[in-house]
Amino acid sequence: MNENREERLGTMPIPKLMLTLAIPSVIAQLINVLYNIVDRMYIGHIPGIGHVALTGVGVTFPIIMLISAFSSFVGAGGAPLSAISLGKGDRDKAEKILGNGVSVLLFFSVTLTIFFQVFKRPLLYLFGASDQTIDYAVNYITIYLIGTIFVQFALGLNMFISSQGQAKIAMLSVLIGAVTNIILDPIFIFALNMDVQGAALATIISQGLSAGWVVRFLLSEKSAVRIRRKNLKPELSVVTGVMALGISPFIMQSTESAINIVLNRGLQTYGGDLYVGSMTILQSVMQLVTIPVQGFTQGVQPIISYNFGAGKFDRVRKTYRLLIGTAFGVTSAMCFCAVTFPGVFAGIFTSSQELIDLVCEVMPIFMLGMFIFGIQMGCQTTFMGLGQAKISLFIALLRKVILLIPLAIILPKFLGVMGVYYAEPISDITSATTAGLIFFFVRKKIVSDEALKKLD
Repeated sequence: MNENREERLGTMPIPKLMLTLAIPSVIAQLINVLYNIVDRMYIGHIPGIGHVALTGVGVTFPIIMLISAFSSFVGAGGAPLSAISLGKGDRDKAEKILGNGVSVLLFFSVTLTIFFQVFKRPLLYLFGASDQTIDYAVNYITIYLIGTIFVQFALGLNMFISSQGQAKIAMLSVLIGAVTNIILDPIFIFALNMDVQGAALATIISQGLSAGWVVRFLLSEKSAVRIRRKNLKPELSVVTGVMALGISPFIMQSTESAINIVLNRGLQTYGGDLYVGSMTILQSVMQLVTIPVQGFTQGVQPIISYNFGAGKFDRVRKTYRLLIGTAFGVTSAMCFCAVTFPGVFAGIFTSSQELIDLVCEVMPIFMLGMFIFGIQMGCQTTFMGLGQAKISLFIALLRKVILLIPLAIILPKFLGVMGVYYAEPISDITSATTAGLIFFFVRKKIVSDEALKKLD
């Protein structure tokens, strides 16, 4: 049964295969984003304190993003390599990559939990908290950090399920947690009067259920690659290979944390709590725009990796053409909705008219670059699926480290608080254009027997 599922990656017609794998992945990603967005929706509508509590939770995002980034370090780095090994028929190597990944995720979980619990308060002030919002931030993140290991396993190991073509199973792992979170949030926040602490508790319980589902499946005979005790001992060559490919998605997510810090501090310096609150909403809406595409690209990536490993380059080319075109079309359409109807999106997260008015003013600026960002997402996924770590790393660094962070620091000195909002579209448009040009010029070289041999 598992072999038949793997073989379809190399035999089923590409459009049908893409839909088969991408639809569950898109659903999974949309559900996954509900973990944090549902929290924000409920928190923003707490009577009397909603807008302040929402701002407080918003400044915890850098920590949350960094924890997720470490799960991607292993998952996004190891899953494509595992799929390539399956394509070559080397199941033992695929399982060794998975086993080593489990051990590394355990190490990350313990280290991150201890570090952030010790330094959370000064870090939150550094990230843009004020005396008015700090208690909400501390209360939320203290409980959230208890579930770090659940986040690491739920996000990081679920990618190994997707990489073997088991998109529906991967979707269910997310669905279980998200539904639980949606049910528990109003109970803990409102019925039990736990406010932001209730939101955090609902989240870690939900992530725990997702993590349990993922681990249970990867231990079962239904999984094409299984967690085995003999593979848990880290091997330097395996870990370094995973890290080399995983460094790109890690930087993409971890620098999101750095960006959030820079943006919040700039908004706090030049504007105040209201502007920091607007960024919480803007980033939530941006997730709604990009997450469906991210789910689509993650669902399609195993097709690229498997067929590349099997030497079926025509199928690789057909896949990435459809992938990039679809990603571009979806981000354009989603961005149009956000730019045209900002008030509708703002009203989902807050009942404060002052905050809604500010979001309506800045959202068309902040979201503008998302129109073409699908090009970068499609190209980035293709590079990852082909094991092109260096190119992926450069593109990740370009958008966030080279462009966005400096722009967010420099532009406000000339444009005031609005400079923070202008930094995002400038960096998005520049990096997406660059990614598209690089892919156009190197695509023939990286889809070849020579490129495949370099991964052995």
